[in-house]
Amino acid sequence: MSPSQRRRALVSVYHKEGIAEFCRHLAALDIDIISTGGTARHLTEAGVKVTLVEAITGFPEMMDGRVKTLHPMVHGPILFRRDLPSHVEQANQHGMIPVDIVAVNLYPFAETVRQPDAGDSEIIEMIDIGGPAMVRAAAKNHDAVTVLVNPDNYPAVLKELQSKGETSRGTRRRLAATAFAHCAAYDAEVASYLSNPVEEQAPPAIYNMQFSLVGSLRYGENPHQQAALYREASPAAGSVVAARVLQGKELSYNNYLDLDAAWSLAAEWNQPAAVVVKHNNPCGAAVGETLCEAYIAAREADPQSAFGGIVAVNRPVDKETATELATTFLEAIFAPGFAPAAREILARKKNLRLLDSEGARPGSGRPRRDFRRISGGLLLQDTDVEPEDMQWRVVTRRSPTPEEDRAMRFAWKVARFVRSNAIVYALGDRTLGIGAGQMSRVDAARIGALKARTPLKGSALASDAFFPFRDSLDQAAAEGVTAVVEPGGSIRDEEVIAAADEAGIAMVFTGVRHFRH
Repeated sequence: MSPSQRRRALVSVYHKEGIAEFCRHLAALDIDIISTGGTARHLTEAGVKVTLVEAITGFPEMMDGRVKTLHPMVHGPILFRRDLPSHVEQANQHGMIPVDIVAVNLYPFAETVRQPDAGDSEIIEMIDIGGPAMVRAAAKNHDAVTVLVNPDNYPAVLKELQSKGETSRGTRRRLAATAFAHCAAYDAEVASYLSNPVEEQAPPAIYNMQFSLVGSLRYGENPHQQAALYREASPAAGSVVAARVLQGKELSYNNYLDLDAAWSLAAEWNQPAAVVVKHNNPCGAAVGETLCEAYIAAREADPQSAFGGIVAVNRPVDKETATELATTFLEAIFAPGFAPAAREILARKKNLRLLDSEGARPGSGRPRRDFRRISGGLLLQDTDVEPEDMQWRVVTRRSPTPEEDRAMRFAWKVARFVRSNAIVYALGDRTLGIGAGQMSRVDAARIGALKARTPLKGSALASDAFFPFRDSLDQAAAEGVTAVVEPGGSIRDEEVIAAADEAGIAMVFTGVRHFRH
């Protein structure tokens, strides 16, 4: 067989899993392998015969690898149309032998961005240029070229080559679509990184995000709605999507929403903490000396709502905590690990979903930006993170005691994760009652008091936004609340402060609002 009649594969991969075996099978099918730098060394060490790309181009790799495949002798053999005589003539004139298979995956840009110690220059070097160019060229010419960007596709392509001698047009078109989606996601990650403000600046003119399908869900919020789960190119460690599902029924759309809400709050504390969520609102939250102590306090804040709820904890679940968790019907538990004894106890509840975030630390998994679809567009905002320069200001005659200050700070932290209008009653390091998602603030205060299973005397109250009238403050005073934290900023602040002074309540303004719609 003459050189022009032999089939050739161009292989240049950063992630090398499965590539040596793939190329061995290609060689067994009399397909020649052309490769670059590190990939060529990897294949040679694995005993695969390789032709270096510089032998094809006549130029060495240069500029620290920035330039190695950007050459007509690389792109011509990929791009020329085999059905056009003029293309074939030009290819022959320049000694271009067709490339039939392109296996390329790209520099790990997104993974590098996620590394906490990665500097800007290191991240910029991970912007791949030659790789996407080859992928796009092969995908464009998929009538003749098979393009592979995912090692998961190697076996299916080999099976076709071995059984039929070539890949089908349908396979090549499907792989081409995958390749363009892969490049689009890669470019979106780069654009997103370059758009992230080093200093405060306007939002990007074009906002790109790419997600890949994880799988279909049983249904959406309701059984008549279809739903699916997608993941970012490189989800942050500690995120719900990155967690490993250990057991239980298939997770639903609502489960994922509640798991995210529960973990977002549980990850706020460095001490052992537990959060119970129902319908995307915390119904109980607590920290404790032990995880079990924290979970019991969180559950007992509202055991009725905890039934069928979602639990997130910020420590690996031990045997003692698992025993308590098993006493209540729960939909799912999210934790940074489960002890073997805990797994054994919870395995008895076969439908209970367990998600292991595998060592996620407090504060991990939180996105930098939030977005929400609306008809015809997208709303984008920074994630609601407590400003570092926020200062609490005592506005009443009486200052809070250390115990009241502690309870206020706990309630304030929880209020950030409660749907507006939000009122949180707390004592020490646990919630007593939560009023969530009400159209009027005083109703949220009343409902939070109704949810409390113990008297609220001596407790603290947090409000996610200012009191527009003194009625909520009067409600709190009637319940025995002794300390209140709220943003302030109402035209009736003086009236509300006076009501607090009349009741002997210590009140603090934060100057920061935490609406959560």
